[in-house]
This record gives sequence, structure tokens and C-alpha cells, in this order.
Amino acid sequence: MRPVAAFPSPMSAYESDFLHTLAQAHRYTAAPLPAAAFCQLAEQLLELLFPERAARPLRDADAIAATLRLLQDDLAYLLRAVAATPSATELAVALMAGLPVLRETLLLDAAAIVAADPAAQGVEEVISTYPGFYAIAMHRFAHGLYLRGVPRVPRLLSEYAHQRTGIDIHPGARIGPSFCIDHGTGLVIGETCVIGAGVKIFQGVTLGALSVAKHLQGIKRHPTIEDNVVIYAGATILGGSTTVGSHSIIGGNVWLTESVPSHSRVYHQAHITVTRSQDPREDIMFSI
Repeated sequence: MRPVAAFPSPMSAYESDFLHTLAQAHRYTAAPLPAAAFCQLAEQLLELLFPERAARPLRDADAIAATLRLLQDDLAYLLRAVAATPSATELAVALMAGLPVLRETLLLDAAAIVAADPAAQGVEEVISTYPGFYAIAMHRFAHGLYLRGVPRVPRLLSEYAHQRTGIDIHPGARIGPSFCIDHGTGLVIGETCVIGAGVKIFQGVTLGALSVAKHLQGIKRHPTIEDNVVIYAGATILGGSTTVGSHSIIGGNVWLTESVPSHSRVYHQAHITVTRSQDPREDIMFSI
């Protein structure tokens, strides 16, 4: 960090108060969050679960067991920095014990992406290269921490994935298995959103709240998406009481603020006018 030039002496009363305020903030602030270390640990866990993402796969079960122990110790150490409850060690053990189920769930997600995307060449390609799979994996890591009351870290991981993929999933969102994000750029999923199994969502979709008033904190503000729903690009679905019934299809650019029953087809019908000119050079040219 570059040194900051000192205020000239003598300081004004305003400058003195400003420095005193900053000193108090630095003295009593919470312990700094080891952000880079948490993100790196999440990447290491993802590489351990899926060697397709690793620079060098581990050679045998003993090497995997040793790596798991090291990662568990690292996780416990980092959790102490955010005063996790119960004890950081117990929480790290519980989180690592959930890795087999987490891996099986993520494999279902990868298989759902392969089944839904004609461009996908296989599970290995999806796991190693698809931003949708990466965002889902980071969300499932973050959600596990969120459910156990770990402060700040779940949002840290979700924003890390957001920066890398353009996919914004709040760690509180509950997402079922076989979740498919196709492309995904600009996708937003709110904190209290509930998504069932076998759901497919395209880019630019917003699953949000009707109001962002602070007094609504702690109540369900975001929609429920039941099993096997497809939501196409640009759709916006808002409200905590809004439910999209199972096996429904929500078309592109739909704006939806009320529930629809199962097996619904909801679409936006745009009016498009196409004209032809004998001499295109006579057309008015717009500069935006």
C-alpha cells in the first residue's frame, strides 16, 4: 500500500474528528475476512471432487485422503477467522463429511446440462469448461455454509462465482438436483427463491422480489419454481407468493408476477413490423 500524505499541521477540528473516527473504525472492526484463501480453498475442493478441473489428478486413495485432511484443517483454520459456530473444527468436519452427497448432486447437475444442451460433448466437458456448472458448484458450496450460519463467507463465494461467470445466485437460494443453467450470463436468483428438481434456466432470467424494502428482510420475497420447469432467456419472475407449477414453460422476455398452474405455457407475443424499400439508401439512419 502506498503511504498516504499526512494532513498538514496544525490540523483543523474537522480533520482531527475524521482521523479519530477512522481510528475507532480500525480498532473495533471485525477481523479481516481471508477472502482470497476461502476462494482458493473452494477451487481446491472443486478440483478434488472433479479431477477434470485439476492440473494434476491425485494418484491414489491415500493421496486423496491426505489431501482431504489438509483441506479440512485449512477450512477449520479459516472458519476461526469468522467466528463460526459450532466450533470451527466441528463445522469443518461436518462440511467435509457432506462431500460425497455434494459430488453426487453436482454430477446430476452436469448430466442435466449434457442432456439439455445439444452443443455439450459430455459430462467431462461440462465439468471442466461450462460456467453454468461452475456457478452451480460454487452455489452449493456456499449454500452449505449459509445453512450452518457462517457469516460473510457464503456471500463471498457467491460473488466470486458471479465475477467469474456473470451468474448471480444468492447463497440462500434453495436449488434442487439436476439443475441446468444454459449460458447463464445475467442470470439473477434471489435469496429466498426455491427451485425444484430438473429445472432449466437460460441467460438473462431474473427470479427476484416485487419490492426491495428493508422491512421485508427475513420473509419469502422470491418465487418458487417447481420441478421440470423451463425458463427461457430474458424472463422476469417476481414475488414471494409467485409459484410456477411443475412442467411449465416460461417463454423469453415474459414478465410474471402471479402464479401459474402446472403444465402452463406462458409466452410474450411481440408485434414486429418488417418493411421493404426499393432504395435502402433512402432509409433514415439512426445513431445511438
